[in-house]
Amino acid sequence: MSTSNPAFSKETFAGFEQVYGTTRAAAMTVQGTIGKTFALLGILSATALWAWNATQSQQLSMAVLPAAGIGGMILALITIMKPTVSPWTAPVYAAFEGVFLGALSCLIESGVQQKFGQQYPGIALQAVSLTCGTLFVMLFAYATGLIQVTQRLRAGVVAATGAIALVYGVAIIASLFGARVPFLNDASAAGIGISLVVVGVAAFNLLLDFDTIEYGARMEAPKYMEWYAAFGLILTLVWLYLEFLRLLRKLQDRR
Repeated sequence: MSTSNPAFSKETFAGFEQVYGTTRAAAMTVQGTIGKTFALLGILSATALWAWNATQSQQLSMAVLPAAGIGGMILALITIMKPTVSPWTAPVYAAFEGVFLGALSCLIESGVQQKFGQQYPGIALQAVSLTCGTLFVMLFAYATGLIQVTQRLRAGVVAATGAIALVYGVAIIASLFGARVPFLNDASAAGIGISLVVVGVAAFNLLLDFDTIEYGARMEAPKYMEWYAAFGLILTLVWLYLEFLRLLRKLQDRR
């Protein structure tokens, strides 16, 4: 059950069919995971709106942005390493991530770029709309069998995601030495093409997440795994949103 989402490793749901023989009411279900995903999205949206308004009115310290990002990363690692704590860590992670995304989106749209004479009006709403639209399109494609998650598809998505992670890692290390990876952040045709590919790979990761969630429900994993599965889906959605932001910035820079 390979997947490129770090929250859905091969061993995530392993063994539950042998050791977890309890009633269905105490087991993970797809419906329960959907409900918890909406709960996490609600928390993330609420804190994002708060951070957006606070940043816009200059009432939010700039130290909050990296603190929220680092805090979210630490909580994600804790949740991945110990899924049993996901009912408590997943909501807090969503809150941290909402603050990070809300503040970052506000700065990109109207703050941090202003001194360079470049603003991106409406980019955050566009990115949210595209992320939600992609989520529902991929969910429809998966539910109707329009796109089936085969081993070949899974292997391709995992390989592509790994390659993207490697390139981003090289870019981060290169930036520490004042260098840059060509085309990654450029508004050139090649740069936009790269962003389109990354967005496509992130979207296909949603299919792998849906399939893994359904697999966990079939294995009758413990109830707390609904929170963990919802957390894993949020990870992919956050990545997809950030990639849409990057793509939209490039498209507006081309104008």
